[in-house]
Amino acid sequence: MDATYNLAGGYKPTLKRFADLDGPDFFPTPAWATEALIDNEQFDGDIWECACGNGAMSEVLTKTKNQVISSDLYDRGYGEAGIDFLSSSRRASNIVTNPPFNSAEGFVEAGLQAADRKLALLLRLAFLEGGNRQRTIFSKVPPARVWVFSERITFYPEGAEQKGSGTTAYAWFVWDKNSAGPTELKWFAPGYKARAKTTRALKKKEKTMLDLF
Repeated sequence: MDATYNLAGGYKPTLKRFADLDGPDFFPTPAWATEALIDNEQFDGDIWECACGNGAMSEVLTKTKNQVISSDLYDRGYGEAGIDFLSSSRRASNIVTNPPFNSAEGFVEAGLQAADRKLALLLRLAFLEGGNRQRTIFSKVPPARVWVFSERITFYPEGAEQKGSGTTAYAWFVWDKNSAGPTELKWFAPGYKARAKTTRALKKKEKTMLDLF
């Protein structure tokens, strides 16, 4: 446990959806959060989504026209099941994923070994904090870019009604092996979440109209 998480004798709340480690529950990444990444980062070569879940992120990544490889430790009906990313010897040009909450540091370490070009991880913005991460990650292999969301991401269990707003700030952390400069802090322009909401409303309206016939 990172000692900097302890404040006045208590632990600061994570304020994050609880990603499961043993399989029964999971929270797919909203499509607009991945669309923000591929609108602002160029990926050359194949992309490995190594915690693909039900394919929510993989389906968006196919819009890049790159080959997308999908796998997960658990079988959620999409991609190749039973692949433990943290111990896999597989490599890819790029790795893009939303890692399990309690394995973020491990995904950074494994991803930097397995990605030939870029590693992009969707993490809490608070991942920037912590003495241990400063010593083991940011002082040795800092990301090339950190893309901060201007809008809050809300993670819902699969099939749940999407309403309300999240309480946690998120960012895409991008390690780019072709970048030798200092870490750039960037912000996504607002609007991705609103466009997704409009799209959902239109699809719901279309479905209602079809049901009437």
